Amino acid sequence: MLFELFFVCFFSFATLFLVRKAARQFQLVDRPNSRKLHSGNIPLAGGISICITLSYFIFANHLKIDNALVFLPLMIVLTLVGAVDDKYDLSVKFRLLIQCIVAITMMYLTGNQLESLGNLFGFGAIDVSYASYVLTIVAVIASINAFNMVDGVDGLLGSLSIVTFFSILILALVNENQSIVLLSALTIAAIIPYLLMNLGFLGRERKVFMGDAGSMLIGFSVIWMLVSISQPSTTDISGSGVRPVTALWIIAIPLMDMVAIMIRRTKRGASPFEPDREHLHHIFQRLGFSPIQTTFSIFIISGLFAAIGVIADLYRVPDFIMFYSFIALFLGYYLLLSHIWKVSAYLREKFGIELKSENVLSIEPSKQGVEASEYEKKAS
Repeated sequence: MLFELFFVCFFSFATLFLVRKAARQFQLVDRPNSRKLHSGNIPLAGGISICITLSYFIFANHLKIDNALVFLPLMIVLTLVGAVDDKYDLSVKFRLLIQCIVAITMMYLTGNQLESLGNLFGFGAIDVSYASYVLTIVAVIASINAFNMVDGVDGLLGSLSIVTFFSILILALVNENQSIVLLSALTIAAIIPYLLMNLGFLGRERKVFMGDAGSMLIGFSVIWMLVSISQPSTTDISGSGVRPVTALWIIAIPLMDMVAIMIRRTKRGASPFEPDREHLHHIFQRLGFSPIQTTFSIFIISGLFAAIGVIADLYRVPDFIMFYSFIALFLGYYLLLSHIWKVSAYLREKFGIELKSENVLSIEPSKQGVEASEYEKKAS
């Protein structure tokens, strides 16, 4: 197993170099703009390379992976749509339509869907079979877009993905789900070379980005695996198995960041999918963190939340305690970001932290009036 995973890493490295050259030739590159502050045109090769690597090894092991021949084409379709979006900037409606079709196909061909949410509120298990299709579609779209939105600084998407897939790997091992153990291990091995090149460990001139192709692939793979290990069909009568609420903790940072961003955008009358510079990684950078420090800090926080979820699941902490704790965590997260200008001013006054000059007045453009003026006074 270890030798095969090492070979997956080597194959992914080789594929990255080839796809990187092809991406440059076809102008599949990420260009700097008002939201993207990197230098030069960076090839969007990561997602395509990971897809090629996983396609080869999943097909080679399709007898060991449940529904591999359904997962594989769906993953490829999403990667291709993401690559086209990277090149031509597809409409949000079209991307959502494709994601809906993929979710429906997954459910129809495999039965892999949300059937129970567990005992979320403490009044008994919630059977959602009557709304299973709708909830599964929402879950697929949410997972794909959560990982898409979090991809904004070097190494962040790759590192958060590894946290998520490693957590799934542990839970699958404990619950003896060998199919998901293999699939998650292959995915981690395929991502590692991308992460190293994305962080510039092989030289800045060899830098690559994931692109929407990669974030869509990762988001779909995450929800596929989480549903596979958390639904009644994978839970025996003794009550063992992964509880659905655990998924919230495993993808806590991407999920909370996406929901908080959408709420703030909606409150100011903008589209929930409108791009901006209000994400968690932007806030860290405004507080003076370098890109590497930002990635490392969020990686540690995400790892902590995932560890809480995994440990709570292994020790069978009641579902409703895990759920209410997560809701409290999200509310605290949302309130913190909503008043980040106050936190920034406090840090400046108490600890002498120098804030970045770019967009430091407020995290919400709608609050740049009186509050921004007050911030300027406090920070001066």
